Amino acid sequence: MSAAFTEDQRAFQEAARRFAAARIAPGYMAREKAGRVDRALIREMAALGLIGADLPERYGGLGAPAVTTGIAIEAISHADINVGYIPLLASLNGQIIARHAAPALAAHWIGRIVAGEALFCIGLTEPRGGSDAANLQLSARRDGGDYVLNGEKSSISMADQADAAVIFARTGAADAGARGVSAFLVPMDTKGVSTTRFSDLGSHAIGRGSIFFDDVRIPAENRLAEEGMGFVQVMQGFDYSRALIGLQCCAAAQASLDESWAYIGQREAFGAPIAQYQGVTFPLAEGEGLVAAVRQLCYHTLRLRDANAPHTAEAAMCKWLGPKTAVDVIHQCLLTHGHTGWSMDLPHQQRLRDVMGLEIGDGTAQIMKLIVARERAGKVAVQYAKR
Repeated sequence: MSAAFTEDQRAFQEAARRFAAARIAPGYMAREKAGRVDRALIREMAALGLIGADLPERYGGLGAPAVTTGIAIEAISHADINVGYIPLLASLNGQIIARHAAPALAAHWIGRIVAGEALFCIGLTEPRGGSDAANLQLSARRDGGDYVLNGEKSSISMADQADAAVIFARTGAADAGARGVSAFLVPMDTKGVSTTRFSDLGSHAIGRGSIFFDDVRIPAENRLAEEGMGFVQVMQGFDYSRALIGLQCCAAAQASLDESWAYIGQREAFGAPIAQYQGVTFPLAEGEGLVAAVRQLCYHTLRLRDANAPHTAEAAMCKWLGPKTAVDVIHQCLLTHGHTGWSMDLPHQQRLRDVMGLEIGDGTAQIMKLIVARERAGKVAVQYAKR
């Protein structure tokens, strides 16, 4: 894959890999116990350009292609899939803010994002459901120069660590559907905002929880995009994050594969390394092929984005295949390690738990398949209509 990158991207990839191996990988399992990502580490990542490299230069970013962001996230996620979520959220939210916020608001927050000084979460899911994302109950009522937010967001990654959030709220009638939803930038220290954290199976370093809004006043200038158009316009950014999530998952699976190849070369049974047995090597070889295929799909999707070409279906494929493939491959790696793989002392069990959450969050496989089917069936319908 590196041969398809530019010379600058290959140098960036090598620097990111070295940093991730030296500074991020050793703390992977310790961060699960700590339940958070150290801010000093985030600032180190930012200083190397690993956070928000794709954000506009006028706001402090590097204006790099989406592929470069994918390179950074893959390298970081190989060391710790949870830390890889930091630059992913930075790029997702940063792009939304850059495109839809007032220039002064964008300059203030994006500058802090790329410096590693501000963490963002994104608030879409609510207690009554996540897949029906336009069916929101959290309300934003106009009151003079402000909006007043009331309601709850649920299942929000980094809810209790974020400094600010992009929040989707209903500004129109309930029967207006997606056309009645607006997006807002909400600092998390605003009066009336409170959070909780869930007790989850994995991704403890990131965390997931609810955000409550109790008469939270936000200046109208903090609205992103036009009123009632937040969902329609801002949701386009999720095609980007879906490809990046696919790379997160590929990287985690590759880490377990790398460790498993090394293990079977050292582990002996019946007087020889178990790497001589096809029953041991073939499942790992299959995993290598599957991960390589999904990785190629993810970078293909990012290149389509960089070319301003349609990539909604491809992004949905990344989000569906990435987590599924990673779960299957990491599970096989755990089994390859035999009884030691069942131990909490090895990282395979943690990677498996961390990746499993992405089979649900940010869009389930069923929703992704619906998107792919809609994109493809829609094109067929258009072709027949022209006859």
